[in-house]
Amino acid sequence: QVQLVESGGGSVQPGGSLRLSCVVSGRSVTATTLRWYRQAPGKQRDLIATITANDVTTYTDSVKGRFTISRDNAKNAVDLQMNSLKPEDTAIYYCYMVRVDKWGQGTQVTVSS
Repeated sequence: QVQLVESGGGSVQPGGSLRLSCVVSGRSVTATTLRWYRQAPGKQRDLIATITANDVTTYTDSVKGRFTISRDNAKNAVDLQMNSLKPEDTAIYYCYMVRVDKWGQGTQVTVSS
């Protein structure tokens, strides 16, 4: 059974950084498409970053240049490095494995002074 478990969320001041990690069990993250989404209170869940099977990365405009998605084959995980955080980045962040249509449970990120 495939499971995705996110970690690394927390509270940070504007301008700060956090690194989220999504560890996958039951399936290799190698050569497969993985995504990060986020859902702010009262809003829909939005796609923010993708890494494809051949390591092409794409980002939604609001995080481009600040967030970096990467695959860690040693940990069997997909990470999201988030820099220059803004209050509008506050949300629950979810990872998603496309091939098996599986979500993690989410991790809360709060950006506030």
